Amino acid sequence: MNYEEHMKRCIELARLGEGHVSPNPQVGCVVLDRYNNVISEGYHHEYGENHAERDALLKLGVEDAIGGTLVVNLEPCSHYGKTPPCADLIIERGLKRVVLGMRDVNPIVAGNGIRKLEAAGIEVIENILENECRQLNEVFIKNMTEHKTFVALKTATTLDGKIATSTGSSKWITSSAAREEVQIIRKRYDAILTSSSTVIADNPSMLHKNKIIIDRELKTDFKNSKIYQNGNIYIFYDEKLSKPQVNGINFIPTPTILEKIDLEYVLKKSYELGIMSVLIEAGGRLNGSILEYTDKIYQFFAPKIVGDNSALSCFDYRKVENISEAKEYKIEEVKAFPPDILIMLNKK
Repeated sequence: MNYEEHMKRCIELARLGEGHVSPNPQVGCVVLDRYNNVISEGYHHEYGENHAERDALLKLGVEDAIGGTLVVNLEPCSHYGKTPPCADLIIERGLKRVVLGMRDVNPIVAGNGIRKLEAAGIEVIENILENECRQLNEVFIKNMTEHKTFVALKTATTLDGKIATSTGSSKWITSSAAREEVQIIRKRYDAILTSSSTVIADNPSMLHKNKIIIDRELKTDFKNSKIYQNGNIYIFYDEKLSKPQVNGINFIPTPTILEKIDLEYVLKKSYELGIMSVLIEAGGRLNGSILEYTDKIYQFFAPKIVGDNSALSCFDYRKVENISEAKEYKIEEVKAFPPDILIMLNKK
């Protein structure tokens, strides 16, 4: 049987939990009866709640899935965490086959779920749409394999790569449709990260549950800037300065390198704080400086040309002589938000 369509449905279901399940992975599940008819679906709704397999199976009677097949984009867990092991429930409900998108990279699971199922006589079919399943959980994979925060970067530019004119005029480069997509993108990540320069120049709200601001010199207006009016605020500043006495803001003293905040430290500390992913929304200097740590880029292009060398560029942080020094990326997907386009890139 071709299980790809069912796996695509698992991925669709998994995305319904986007922005709610971190630090867990996004998982969707489809249950088929012994005649290969879909009898239940489920997904991981919220961190701490039932995993996808349990969500799907508990909608059924105890005998409904006997002899059936369970399709899921990630290997079922085999350990007790916030919930009991999904592998145990699959065995209890008498399924004869489990179809997987990918193995779990969490070392606590990492094949143990498969071994438990096979030991119970359940057939396991692996690697159905594995690339798509890995892309779905790229944040979780980096967290588990590298113990680091996943870094994404969003920028919106003219065709010649400008984010503002020489006077700072930038509203609006892209259309309302593109800006609505940005709101969706933001929800995928645990935090938004920006710079003091962006806070001062644009006074953005950047509505989000967690916001990280790099303010080396502590020059932003902590009481009146819109960005500080909601969410959990983390400000990374030069450790040589005195910590401000401002309620409701987490000030984090940070080492500097050549009078610049140590970005590697910022990301390391973010991971320690439980922030598993960040979305960078900043100007050309921070965008460029953080590129070496960036896993994914969302680049919006508007069909406009400024044509002014003094206008502000989206990546403006160094001088190079040879084109071989350019950073290369892999295009993952292109979407249209007329009249604009979005190009999603991953590092090679």
